[in-house]
Amino acid sequence: MKVVVLGGGRVGSAMVRDLVGDEFAVTVADASEATLARFADDGRIARVQADLSLPGEVRRVVADADLVVGAVPGDMGLETVRAVLEAGKDIVDISFFPEDAFALDALARQRGRIAVVDCGVAPGCDNIILGNLQARMERVERFVCYVGGLPVVRTWPWEYKAPFSPIDVLAEYTRPARYRVHGEPVVMPALSEPELIDFPGVGTLEAFNTDGLRSILATCDAPSMVEKTMRYPGHIEKMRVLREAGFLSTLPVLVDGVPVRPLDLTAKLLFPAWQLGPGEEDLTVMRVIVEGLESGRRVRRTYDMLDRYDAATGTTSMARTTGYTCTAAVRAVARGLYTRKGISPPEYLGPVPGVYEFVFGELAARGIVFHETAEEL
Repeated sequence: MKVVVLGGGRVGSAMVRDLVGDEFAVTVADASEATLARFADDGRIARVQADLSLPGEVRRVVADADLVVGAVPGDMGLETVRAVLEAGKDIVDISFFPEDAFALDALARQRGRIAVVDCGVAPGCDNIILGNLQARMERVERFVCYVGGLPVVRTWPWEYKAPFSPIDVLAEYTRPARYRVHGEPVVMPALSEPELIDFPGVGTLEAFNTDGLRSILATCDAPSMVEKTMRYPGHIEKMRVLREAGFLSTLPVLVDGVPVRPLDLTAKLLFPAWQLGPGEEDLTVMRVIVEGLESGRRVRRTYDMLDRYDAATGTTSMARTTGYTCTAAVRAVARGLYTRKGISPPEYLGPVPGVYEFVFGELAARGIVFHETAEEL
């Protein structure tokens, strides 16, 4: 089966190397010659240079594909998925674009194509867990997801490195967080309602509201739902200072008569400092809590995951947890385990017989293990 991966960055690279082999003939497409050169060591990987911000280029690159994997930055994601569907191809995507993916549902159905979106670690794994439990429980009452990608070594001043697209990280600090309390929708500023969480093997982290629930606000009617991102203690205050001082604003200001977006300047200064260096270790920590009525009893199910940098392959933990969730979904589609046409957020995969077990089995085979505990309330 011919698979084209759109985007050869840190996560895209992990997916390319995970997919290449007997099952798939893999092509990676990217605008950067330097990025494509990183795949020259493996003659099985075909390389195509293309400006993926142009829909026509996307359609050209995927013309001969049986299945497409989307790994472009979020601001390109919607139009990239649209172009792939217009080309009549199935896609599994991790671009996490801010627009409503269901806007492309009619197109996907018209073309008879499968489009799995938001298929990373979070959103992604947590959605699949929730979808599975929605099918098993009589009623889901509460859903909470704590997630964070962090450097192992804390370095002043930020004590943070961006394990995925930094511009998408900054969006977590500016986009209002949507969640649900007692059945009512709530919108709060990002970075709000901080709390301290202890995780074995990591220590104490601070969690804050982010806009990560996305599709499940529409697909799950649980009266209580929230997602919180985690960082090392002290990070919230630094980001709030930047935001409240205007450094994350997209409104241009005049500097010597030249209009400059503060966000662009901040990005230029922060991104080099937030770049993981060669061999620099990171970790991904996640806790998903689902409470509800199961077999007539109120039950809380908790899923904990801690993953670390893979020194043997030089693959970051965030690339592993995000990328390998996506490649598991790619294999589920390729093998006919998941066949639903139209836009599918990951929670749609969870209830399908065998798909939940397949995805988390693929992750476990790569050392990414979710430990489940259950207690009666």
